[in-house]
Formats: sequence, C-alpha cells, structure tokens
Amino acid sequence: MPLDSDAVRRIALLARIAVTDAEVAALHGELNGILGLVEQMQGVDTAGVVPMAHAFDMHAPLRPDVVTETDRRADFQAGAPAVEDGLYLVPRVIE
Repeated sequence: MPLDSDAVRRIALLARIAVTDAEVAALHGELNGILGLVEQMQGVDTAGVVPMAHAFDMHAPLRPDVVTETDRRADFQAGAPAVEDGLYLVPRVIE
C-alpha cells in the first residue's frame, strides 16, 4: 500500500518531525521504498526456518555461581557518618 504525501505529513506530525514540502517529497519516495521492501519480504517462504539468536551457533560460557568476595560491609560502613542496624543513615531532605 503506497503512501501519499498527506500520509507522510501525518507520520511526520506523529513523530513530531517538522518537514518542508521538499522533504515530504523525498520522504515519500523513501518510505514507499521501505514499505515495498517489507511487502517483498513478507512474500518469502520461511516455513521450516529455525529462529536464530545469533549468526553463529555458539553458546555463552557460564561461570559457576559462587561467592568470590568476602563480606566487607563493616569496613565500608566504618567511615560513614551515621549507621544503624547495618543501614546508612542520611539526613532528611524532604519535609
């Protein structure tokens, strides 16, 4: 379904793009070209084609889910101005 100039102006308005008459003419051709390509791609038989997540058939290596760092919360909170029950206390900024 080819677009006319009014449809291009409506699309530009919805996209909040200011376009001149010369730009409408250029966009008219470009958008109709894109829609033609989409229409052509819809005609391709994709039955039996397996969806792919990547062009290469590879799997991401997984690391073991283990803790590798020690608990240093007490060290980090030692320099804080105010701490209570393991939480940082900050001054109230909203009344």
